[in-house]
Amino acid sequence: MSSLSTSNLTASKRNRAVALRNYFSPFGNKLIEAGYAGPDQMKQALVETRKTGRPLTDVLQVMTGEPLSPDLIRQYKKHHLFELKILYGVDSIDPEVSPVADLQMAELINSLISFDICRRHKILPLSRHEGDPPSVLVAMVDPDNLAAQDDLNRILRARNLDLRRMVITQEDYDSLLEQYHEIQQELDVEKERISKEEALNKMGDLTDIVGNLDANISEEEDESHDALDANDAGQAPVINLVNKILAKALQEGTSDIHVEPQEETLGVRFRKDGVLQQAFDPLPRKVTAAVVARFKIMADLDIAERRLPQDGKIRRIYQGRKVDFRVNTLPSRYGEKVCLRILDNSATQLGLDKRITNQETLDIVRDLASRPFGLFLVTGPTGSGKSTSLYSVLAERNNPGVNISTAEDPIEYSLPGITQVQVIREKGMNFASILRAFMRQDPDVILVGETRDVETAKTAI
Repeated sequence: MSSLSTSNLTASKRNRAVALRNYFSPFGNKLIEAGYAGPDQMKQALVETRKTGRPLTDVLQVMTGEPLSPDLIRQYKKHHLFELKILYGVDSIDPEVSPVADLQMAELINSLISFDICRRHKILPLSRHEGDPPSVLVAMVDPDNLAAQDDLNRILRARNLDLRRMVITQEDYDSLLEQYHEIQQELDVEKERISKEEALNKMGDLTDIVGNLDANISEEEDESHDALDANDAGQAPVINLVNKILAKALQEGTSDIHVEPQEETLGVRFRKDGVLQQAFDPLPRKVTAAVVARFKIMADLDIAERRLPQDGKIRRIYQGRKVDFRVNTLPSRYGEKVCLRILDNSATQLGLDKRITNQETLDIVRDLASRPFGLFLVTGPTGSGKSTSLYSVLAERNNPGVNISTAEDPIEYSLPGITQVQVIREKGMNFASILRAFMRQDPDVILVGETRDVETAKTAI
């Protein structure tokens, strides 16, 4: 009797386990098999998810009190997007894998599909495609929302545009909406600036700009003239002069700008293809203090501090894209030298085939970069493209199945889907210590920004 009862109980448990296994998704079964959650917890979590709309991973982490690994969260998202794709019959989008051009999204919201409609229907226009016929790609939390489709078709048909739908998760929609708010704030600031200044491409020649500078600009360098320098830096000719320098550097594909006070002049040189070249004829020395002060104001630096080096950043929108300038000032014999490193994120989006024109070399680099083990070095002079080449390699390796980490000083470009760590030496976070930490993070690919000491080299190898 006892044996029969035990047998029946075992069979009952087995049948229940089979039923539950068929009930849960492959991801849910994987978590149960790993011991992260029990079947009853999983059922409760699924009920909570369907009731509240919260992601299953969030509900489970609260319920169990244990965090899920980044790898499991990525697997869940991939599985969830696949389910949405099957459910709605349209492709899905993951901004972490395929970054969205936020400026293009903002332009479409401002000129085509209003923000109110986007918020009401939980939709976002991502891009416009010039095909036959032309179309607009729209990410939708619910692609079957008939009211949203009616509004979109009404707007797009008036412009002879077709609608292309993609499904997006609620979390990614909220994140992109936040990106839109941020870029819109930057665009508003830029519009205000342009209303006060001439557009960069309409500026006159440097000779004309310098000729318009106030003849009373002081050449004094002592602290008593801080207020005067600030006033000079705000004059339209000085603003135009500095903007012209930045615009010309961007137009010519420069990596670095050097603004160098000399005994009688102010020199401006650009680094292109690793070589410094004179960008303009020497400027009169009397503009030095005002030009340096203007750069420091733009980089949010202390214009009164002239005895110590300072670091800052300038952000500008150029031809519809965000460009950052990393700024460093250095006291020198004839005044403060200003050096700017241009950080253009669009450069990191170029594929290796755009950077390496020789097909044989391209094949070798791709083969090396795709190997599961090994190490290769990228070397070259300042401004020769080491960082952008490495980022192009990472872009080719970057996918949900690969865990990529970088140790950088400083972090020059933001790379979606990649863990980037800033070196903080005063806190004990140097390249070597970060590398040791990476080894406990289940890495597939590691980028080391610099290898300048024995400890880092040994750890890397």
